[in-house]
Amino acid sequence: MTTLLIDMDSVICDLMSVWHERYNRDYQDTLTVGKLKCWSSEKYVKPECGIKIYDYLKEPGLFLKLKALPNAIEVLERLKRDYDLLIVTSSLSSAYSEKEQWVEENLPFIGKENLIFSHRKNMIVGDLLFDDAPHNLKAFASTGRTAVAMDYPYNREVDVSRVRNWLEFEKFVKQENWKKECSSHATH
Repeated sequence: MTTLLIDMDSVICDLMSVWHERYNRDYQDTLTVGKLKCWSSEKYVKPECGIKIYDYLKEPGLFLKLKALPNAIEVLERLKRDYDLLIVTSSLSSAYSEKEQWVEENLPFIGKENLIFSHRKNMIVGDLLFDDAPHNLKAFASTGRTAVAMDYPYNREVDVSRVRNWLEFEKFVKQENWKKECSSHATH
C-alpha cells in the first residue's frame, strides 16, 4: 500500500495563527503567515522579541489549542481508505504528549501509533511527504520521492508540487500520474 507522510504543524493544524496571535498580543504587532517570506520567523518580529518568538512554542497547552485546517480531517478520513497514513512531525520534547493527545482526540482513525517524531523526515519510509518546511521538502525530494508543499510564502523557493489546501491535496494524490510515478520508484 502507498504510504503518505503528513506533517502536522501548518499542514494538518493551524499553528501559525495561534503562535502569531500570542506574539501580536504581547508585542502589539500584526504578524501573519503571509508576511513570512522565509523560514526564519525571528526576521519578521520586532527587534525586542527576536528569537524569543520561539519561546511561545514551549508554552504548555499551545499544541492542544490548535484547530485543524479546513477540510484536513475529512480528507484524511477519505485518504485512509486507500493509503497508509503516517503523521510525521518534528517537535520540541515538551510538546510530544500534547501532539499525541491532539491526534487521539482529532484523528482517532489514524491514532497515535501512526505518529512519528523526527527532525529528519527524509529518513522515514514513505512514498510522499506533505509538508510546509522548506528544508524537509528539499531533503525528501532529493531522495527521488514525491514532496508536496502546503503553499506558504516562506516555502515558495522550493521546487516541488504545491497545493493551497486539503481539497487540492486530495485531488493531487488521486491523480493517476502521481500513482504511476510512485510505483516506478518502488520498482527501482
